[in-house]
Amino acid sequence: MKNLQKNMPVAVAMAMASAAISCNGGTTGQTENKASFITDAGKLAMIHSMKDLDGTGRLYEIDYTEDYRLDNVMKPGITEQTKLFGHIASLLFDSIPSATPEVKYGAGCSAFAAREAEGKGFMMGRNYDFRHFTPDNKSYMPTAAIIVRTAPRGEKRSISMVDGLNLGFGQGFYNDGVTDLSMMMALPYAALDGINEDGFAIGVLALNEKQTNQETGKHRISTTVAIRMLLDKAATVKEAIAMLKDYDMDMRGNGHSNYHFFMADATGDYAIVEYTFDKDRREPKVMEVFTADDSLRCVTNFYVAPSMTGTTDGWGSSHGKDRYETLRKTLGKKEYVMSEDEAMGLLKAVSQPPTEELTSQTQWSALYNLTEKTVRLTILREYAKEYKLFFK
Repeated sequence: MKNLQKNMPVAVAMAMASAAISCNGGTTGQTENKASFITDAGKLAMIHSMKDLDGTGRLYEIDYTEDYRLDNVMKPGITEQTKLFGHIASLLFDSIPSATPEVKYGAGCSAFAAREAEGKGFMMGRNYDFRHFTPDNKSYMPTAAIIVRTAPRGEKRSISMVDGLNLGFGQGFYNDGVTDLSMMMALPYAALDGINEDGFAIGVLALNEKQTNQETGKHRISTTVAIRMLLDKAATVKEAIAMLKDYDMDMRGNGHSNYHFFMADATGDYAIVEYTFDKDRREPKVMEVFTADDSLRCVTNFYVAPSMTGTTDGWGSSHGKDRYETLRKTLGKKEYVMSEDEAMGLLKAVSQPPTEELTSQTQWSALYNLTEKTVRLTILREYAKEYKLFFK
């Protein structure tokens, strides 16, 4: 119990999953680590099937084969992160810990959409940037990036990326002999970006502003549960936007930031979804969608909404502006048509080393080919070493 409480916390950010891995092999690890609150044989077999893809405990892959009960997770409308993951534990664990699982969340990031030069395809590029500070704030903790593959019955298969430290899973956690693995059951709800079998992709990015709290009387949904829902159910950007409009977004208690979404699909459509101030400019409540304009093919960590000009991270903010200008200039020069190698080069150009900034340090770069339904992935700015992800 003490080990579970010790290893569950740290910071969250989220996305999706259902693919196979090729390139560089990977070790399928029988592990001696326990999952103290899991007794079901199927769940344990799934947990113990995880692969260490680079052999250093920095990149893992798992085929999530159990039912993660999305409808039941969404039914109560719980949105605050700690309460949400406590609810998830009550549904997916076989016994319940006395302490509520602690989960945290954050996401710097850059994203863009472009046409693929070699054919008629479309791509979405995504850097996930987030530095996990040590308690003394003098250094950083190495995370484990986790590829999560899901194939829910009657829904869409997906491949998503999880920052392990959001669930308490740091480098080498899987077989360190200490970390309790029970919270692996919550992996589908910690996705930060991903793609599904129809070529719909999504990522979440941070904004320094009050957190969204819509109150229109609709069913409430949180940031990462929304990502899970869209990966499972949306075939296109238009479908995803329509689904989000059916819910009241509540980002309170999801880290310390507000967030916006970037999404793209295999038809070439793309969009930035933001939640902006109400007429009294008190807090973000209004869902705004920005698309069909080439200047909106990229996004970082400030609002593109004209209504947010002059706010903390409104247009004019320097938060992510240098990365945005690099994205915008490069995409414009290429007329928004690039080869996959050029797109990976652009992700490299806007990647970040660890600095004193919380939204620094690129943990992974993912290039989603929305037409071919593949992913080119690198971790920790090691661009000479790539992993290729694809659907079975």
